Amino acid sequence: MRAIKALFLSAGLAFAPVLPVLAQDAATLSVTGVGTVNVTPDMATLSLGVTSNGATAVAAMAATNAALAAVTDRLKANGVAAEDMQTSNLSLYPNWVGYDSGAAPTIDGYVASNMLTVNVRALDQTGAVLDAVITDGANTLNSLTFGLSNPRPAEDDARRAAVTDARARAEVLAAAAGVKLGELVSITEGSAMTDPMPMYRADAAAAPVEAGQLAVSASVTLVFDLAK
Repeated sequence: MRAIKALFLSAGLAFAPVLPVLAQDAATLSVTGVGTVNVTPDMATLSLGVTSNGATAVAAMAATNAALAAVTDRLKANGVAAEDMQTSNLSLYPNWVGYDSGAAPTIDGYVASNMLTVNVRALDQTGAVLDAVITDGANTLNSLTFGLSNPRPAEDDARRAAVTDARARAEVLAAAAGVKLGELVSITEGSAMTDPMPMYRADAAAAPVEAGQLAVSASVTLVFDLAK
């Protein structure tokens, strides 16, 4: 019986189909392109607020709250909607003194701070808004940046430019290597970003605002088949 089983096994091996050898993957070229468009911003974002000192924590916070109420009223009067104002930081801490005397430090009053992030959509009113809120009690300005209320059209333009750039790079590389571009195999999108760098000037008397332009960038990676 063992001899018969061995005979059948060897016969099965003798007639086993021969599997084809798979060809190696075709050569490809992967190129990343970058596109950048410059656009004029249509909104400004302010980070501003009020910082107050008080003999007690209650007094410091009360002074801050009163000044901030005047600031928010002024913002609303200048056309800033309530949904465009958001508290970004609220703090209250003791003012410690006496570190340099060698004695134990003591508390000399309290410091309260309330910061707002404000979107100003009427860009030409940004300087006037700054002047008004500073007059009404805002004594802290952390930043002023410019942006787009709807960045999608500019991002799409940057994506188109990135594809054009990637294809041009691929054609140069293929020509230098003595090959031809084949079919486009894949497209992978990288990041699309808007540079929020502030571009403005201000002085103590007034705050003229220079919005400048924003750079909106995108990147894409294209993969092509190659033919000799």
